[in-house]
Amino acid sequence: MTKIYYESDADSAQLEGESLAIVGYGNQGRSWALNLRDSGLPVQVCVRADATRERAQSDGFDTLDVESASDMDIACILVPDDVISRLDIQRPNDGLTIVASGYSLAFNRYQPGGDVGLVAPRMLGPEVRLCYQEGTGFVTAVGVERDGTGRALARVLAIAQAIGGLRQGAIELSAHQEAVLDLSVEQVLSPALTHVNGAFVQAMLSQGIPIEAVLLELFLSGEVERNYRLLREEGFVAQLDYHSPTSQYGQLSRRGSFDSLDFAPIMARLVDHIASGCFADEWDEESEAEYQRLRALREQHAGPDIKAFEESVRSRIGPAVLKD
Repeated sequence: MTKIYYESDADSAQLEGESLAIVGYGNQGRSWALNLRDSGLPVQVCVRADATRERAQSDGFDTLDVESASDMDIACILVPDDVISRLDIQRPNDGLTIVASGYSLAFNRYQPGGDVGLVAPRMLGPEVRLCYQEGTGFVTAVGVERDGTGRALARVLAIAQAIGGLRQGAIELSAHQEAVLDLSVEQVLSPALTHVNGAFVQAMLSQGIPIEAVLLELFLSGEVERNYRLLREEGFVAQLDYHSPTSQYGQLSRRGSFDSLDFAPIMARLVDHIASGCFADEWDEESEAEYQRLRALREQHAGPDIKAFEESVRSRIGPAVLKD
């Protein structure tokens, strides 16, 4: 059975007397550092001498060079996946290294000494901070990749608790499981949903429905977002009762309409590409090429023309109207 951890499984005393470094002060790093400090832990922020160091200092943290994390009992590495392998950090045999993404461990891009663990919030970086402040916390994936001291799990859970990651439960995953799941949402599910949404837009436009109305229905009104919140909070069966009988009948009676479209082989191929490490090799090449293809893809799919259109629609209807 899948193991779920809760706050009752953690012991903050496991961190007493331990020096603690946060490496990186971006989306995740800043939220972790603030949450850990608010939980009463002494935090050293180890960053490059750039704008992130200035922001950490303005938030009241003592800052050190990245290499200083080598000497810390616990180092939380919170920099982008393709940067981790370039860090000049040598971890001690009795130390603990924690990553927030399984990627670098799963595909052998990073192999620090000592204990190695995973604490991966299922939440965007800024929301890690907001959920902590709200007192709700967030769901987390946790795991231990190496335990030479016999204390790895205890310390991993204590860190997860201190950032707010056990309040709603934490699911045990290996680094490889976490990485494959995370990358598959991005590379398999997201493109499939984008394709489906695109086909829906075309069907609506063919009926003379304005594009603004279609975008409202898809996401801008917030209705779908709130429906998913109810799905998360109450479950599918309970939230179904909030829909009209017409809606319920339409949703349920048309199930199976797309069964002839077999996504499974394509999805399996994409997931195998991820799980085998081939995508990690591809991303290494892209990183070494200074992200040339990524820039081209952003220009194609998220360029200034698309941004201008979005801003035009959002300025006329939706949440932005409240600011006027």
